[in-house]
Amino acid sequence: MTDIYQDLRDRLAPFGLLLRGGFHAEEMDGAPDGVKTVLMVGNAGPAMWRAAKAHLQPGPDPMNRWTERTVAPIAVAVGAAAIYPFGDPPYYPFQRWAQRAEDVFPSPLGILIHPDYGLWHAYRAALCFEERLDLPARTVRPSPCASCVEKPCLTRCPVGAFSVETGYDVPACAGHIRRPEGADCMKLGCRARRACPVGTGFTYSEEQAAFHMTAFESARPA
Repeated sequence: MTDIYQDLRDRLAPFGLLLRGGFHAEEMDGAPDGVKTVLMVGNAGPAMWRAAKAHLQPGPDPMNRWTERTVAPIAVAVGAAAIYPFGDPPYYPFQRWAQRAEDVFPSPLGILIHPDYGLWHAYRAALCFEERLDLPARTVRPSPCASCVEKPCLTRCPVGAFSVETGYDVPACAGHIRRPEGADCMKLGCRARRACPVGTGFTYSEEQAAFHMTAFESARPA
């Protein structure tokens, strides 16, 4: 397994992508039939954006299409099937798979937090193998949210879109960023996300943050 792990890391690195752990699929995981091992592919910080931005093509979902063009040949090269957290059904439980693969945890904002990357990461694909591959030992690290007393992420949103009791108010968020007073969020990224003290060294650049915020805004009905 060490060899295939290193091979995958080497193939993903030029694209700013990371191999982010894996797990042996069980019935409750909802993996495709016949899959015995799932390896997660994702990104953290600005590395993926630096690699991808010059190669994004016009049209809808440019980052998703870049991901498919990038990951698909890598999957073929290592004998895996690639599936993605976007596109047409069936939809796979990527957040649950991520928690099976490595130490990530639900944050008060609803998105997963990583002990090192904070909230500045994502999962782009899963590589599915029909073989039961040997996996490296899992680390066991606590959620950084468990020791965060102030939880500034819950108080920085200008329209109070995040709440432990009611979850994420998507319409309030989308409405805010469409107004002039939401320009800061559109330019720099979500204020609540930026308030998190974990993983600040992986914060997205302004250009990357604006790209993702524009994609979010465009996907929501006016």
